[in-house]
Amino acid sequence: MTNRSNSENDYDVVVIGAGAAGVGVAITLKYAGIENFVVLDRNTVGSSFAAWPAETRFITPSFPTNSIGMLDLNSIAIGVSPAASLEVEHPTGEEYATHLREVAKFFGLPIRSTTSVARITKDTESFLIETSRGPLRASHVIWAAGEFQYPRLNGFAGSELCRHTATIPSYDDLEGDDFIVIGGYESGVDAAYHLSYRDKRVRLFDKACPWEELTSDPSVALSTYSLERMQEEWFEEYVQLHPNKPITSVKRKGAGYRVTAQDGEQFQTRVPPLLAGGFEGSHKLVAHLFERREDGFPLLSENDESTIVPGLFLCGPAVRHDKHVFCFIYKYRQRFAVVAKAISTSLGLPANELEVYRKWGMYLDDLSCCGEECVC
Repeated sequence: MTNRSNSENDYDVVVIGAGAAGVGVAITLKYAGIENFVVLDRNTVGSSFAAWPAETRFITPSFPTNSIGMLDLNSIAIGVSPAASLEVEHPTGEEYATHLREVAKFFGLPIRSTTSVARITKDTESFLIETSRGPLRASHVIWAAGEFQYPRLNGFAGSELCRHTATIPSYDDLEGDDFIVIGGYESGVDAAYHLSYRDKRVRLFDKACPWEELTSDPSVALSTYSLERMQEEWFEEYVQLHPNKPITSVKRKGAGYRVTAQDGEQFQTRVPPLLAGGFEGSHKLVAHLFERREDGFPLLSENDESTIVPGLFLCGPAVRHDKHVFCFIYKYRQRFAVVAKAISTSLGLPANELEVYRKWGMYLDDLSCCGEECVC
């Protein structure tokens, strides 16, 4: 079914973001029979993944089978698998970006690259999306802009003096032989692993002790992939762990830096400390269009829609429902069909093809319940 359009810039749906969430939900829109839509990205498909440090890999493994109807944990659509197409179990960011580009091409998604969104407003009729390439109109908007390009930089005094791990092109580029890494979750362990592999000394600080948590909850404990890396000979030789040691400040001291812990203990380093403190998330850019939960994340209806701006939907790792956190691809992809069905129903479409998505979405309660503290 083809949906009507008043002009070339008038759409039934505008999807903002062409990462895993944006591409995945766009494919689901096609399953729902929605054709008059466009996907916008300020860079290009998968650019956030391509910006990962060259050595960083997925902690969730890709393998061509699992129990929920998808080909692997990092799939974004039924019938596609990064494991099958890339032939690797833990893809790099660049490899996964390549996968997303090929998937978007295969499904013929209407992508507008290098298109930044400046503002979203809504009148009684529709949304006005002001972009770097001119204004667009849409009946519905899906915000799926992700989080990697929005690192958290304000966790403590002097955090701006640190270098966030999200801004490192490659660990080969870092000069120095003695590093302080602040944050002991996945990104911090990843940094320590690659630096120690290069015979660099690393002091790794965390406010808790995630590598000793006796739980399978990925919002609290490290992934098995990270724990395995911590057992490598070079990691044990070159990395000094400082659990339960929250950092309160970083200051310049001469030609180097002084790092102070909450208990008053101080540490010196000649190079900027590396900050692995998670991400603010792009949802902050549209916070005024959503009510807020107590944890600061957008409050959503049961269809992942804004409770104060009807027609605006959220997809991706910022989705929260009660204590359920949809931070990984295999979690937030379960919501694609929910959003697509709500929009197709609004447009008067039957969305019969979404039945196949509903079947694996039935596993929601079993697979989406990691804790509220998730910062992955």
